[in-house]
Amino acid sequence: MIYTLKQFAEMFNTTEHTIRYYTDINLLPCQRDKGNRRIFNEESVNWMQGIACLKGCGASIEDIKEYCDLCRLPESRETLYARYQIILRQREQAYKRIEEANATAAYMDEKVQHYEQILSGLIPDDSNPEYWTEDTRPFFRAKECRVKAGG
Repeated sequence: MIYTLKQFAEMFNTTEHTIRYYTDINLLPCQRDKGNRRIFNEESVNWMQGIACLKGCGASIEDIKEYCDLCRLPESRETLYARYQIILRQREQAYKRIEEANATAAYMDEKVQHYEQILSGLIPDDSNPEYWTEDTRPFFRAKECRVKAGG
């Protein structure tokens, strides 16, 4: 089956600009029709599915390009190992994102408890920026927001 640029972008829930960019950097194969417009076939669908999977895992365009370039080389143990290394890096980054998400969730648990104490009248409301002072305003440190005094 042949797809237009618009159809192809819609199929992958992305923009036509993104698809053009991918073809311009030789990440995504396409053909041209008689009017020199990009058209896509099932091979393009396969490549875009692979790109979407890697992108969904958080891979950078550079890593995706490297992976795809390796796939286009003749099959060998070396190219397989190089692709494996990219996947290992992606897994490591995924675990880092999980760690960050867990830290964020723990922080939000603390904030929920803090708000529950405010709502139950156990402590005054110190969550409104309008009333913060230099000593009580939250400050940013290492991806966490803490209040110097109180909550």
